[in-house]
This record gives sequence, structure tokens and C-alpha cells, in this order.
Amino acid sequence: MSDSNILVPTDFTPVARIALEHAVKTAEVIGSKVIILHVVSSAKEVEEAKAKLANEVEEGKKMNPSIQFDSVIRIGNIFEDIGDAGIELEAELIFMGTHGAKGWQKIAGSYAMKVITHSEVPFVVVQEKGIKASGYDDIVVPLDLHKETKQKLTVVGNLAKYFNSKVHIITPKESDEFLLNQLNRNILFAKTYLGEREIEFTTEVAEKGDFDDAIIEHAEKVDADLIAIMNLAKNSLMGMGLLGSHYEQHLITNKHKIPVMIVSPAKSSVASFVSFHG
Repeated sequence: MSDSNILVPTDFTPVARIALEHAVKTAEVIGSKVIILHVVSSAKEVEEAKAKLANEVEEGKKMNPSIQFDSVIRIGNIFEDIGDAGIELEAELIFMGTHGAKGWQKIAGSYAMKVITHSEVPFVVVQEKGIKASGYDDIVVPLDLHKETKQKLTVVGNLAKYFNSKVHIITPKESDEFLLNQLNRNILFAKTYLGEREIEFTTEVAEKGDFDDAIIEHAEKVDADLIAIMNLAKNSLMGMGLLGSHYEQHLITNKHKIPVMIVSPAKSSVASFVSFHG
């Protein structure tokens, strides 16, 4: 078994259990330990949380008895502590459940979003949609003009190799010749990168002006199991909108409930993922 860890923050809701299912399936494929995290606001809640966490570990073992599980309780604020725990526990991925756009509003204070999108560890945000027995067969990868998208391909490429996934690249329609050339260079890089690793892929140019809508439509069309987006610094995802805006609403809480992986351009997480699994 690998030394790597997958972290699952839980609030003991059904959607958190679905996130655990995704984590267990991924751990099974890449050979990781699953650590279930619960954050309490005071010490008096610890004992009750221990019993609930023990139950979550048992549920995880029912999903796959061969996986190694651990549990952690932290006293503090869930959004401050998820990021800290991810780094301290050297997590490769963090799986977290959300109750769609409505529930997301509840937790999507500016700081909460910063923790998720500025995490050094890739986050997979899961809605009420379980993972298939075969895992992530189809992964949609929006590609834009940013060079950081190459880092996203590293993480996606590793997942695709483990799950034998097909990668579906979608790019915005670009009429400006200079920008089109730049975009084409990124597409060529992606094709070469995936081709060298013998990962099956498709490419699509979004005809719609609203790229996030086009991403979701394409994901539905190819029956995607995961959408991988790049988080760029300064409160911008893929450089196309501020957090908490139309972009975040559409992708992270998309109506088809397709899980979304958010990869930050932080060298530590990409490097560790490659060193453990590359």
C-alpha cells in the first residue's frame, strides 16, 4: 500500500457519506489510506463525535474492508481546519460533500471558498451522486489560455491512468488570432501529454459564448463522472470569474451533480501526487 492519504471532512450527513464512497473507491485504485475528519467547536463535543466517527469508519470498511482507515477530530472552525489538516496529514486529495447550490450558499462564505479553492491539496467537491463501480470513466477538462492548466493535466493524467479514464478536453471559442495561437499551443501540449501516456481523449471547441455553461453541457453529453478545473490565485477560477459568482455556482454545484475537482497551481500537491503515483 502507498503511504498516501485521502482526507474526507464529514458532518455526518448523507452527502458526506457519498463523498466517503468517492474517497474509498479512489483509495482502492491508487492505494491510499482514508482519513475521516470531523471538526467540533468545543471540547465538550469530542466524546459524541468520537462515537459518530467510529461509525463512519465502520461504514467505510463495509464499502471496502481492505482499505486502511483513520479518523481525526479537531476543535475549531471547519473551514480553517480542513486546509490545515490536509497539509498536516499530507493528503493527496480532499473529498467533500455539498448539498448543491442551496447548501453551498450556506457554507460559501468568502473564507470558506478561500479554503477550498486556495488549498494546496486538490479538492473534489461531491453532490448527491455516488461513484460508479468503475470509478471515473470520463473526465472533462476545460483548457484555456493559462499555462497553469498544464499542472492540472498532471493530476488528471494520474487519475486517468489509475481509472483508465477517457479525458474530454473542451476549449473556449477564440477569434483573436494571437490568443487562438496561444490556446492551440495549450491544446497541442495536452494532446501530446495524454498521447504519450496512452490516455484516450477527445477535444471539443465550445460554440457558446458562456464557457461555463458549455462545460456543463459537454459534461452531460459525454456522461462525465468528474470535471477538473484549475484554480488560479487572486480569487479567480481559470481567470473567468470571481469566487461566489456565476462560474462557481454553475460548475461546483452544477445541475447534473457531477463531482468537480479543483486543482490549485501549488507545486507541493502536484509534486507529491506525482512522486507517490506518477
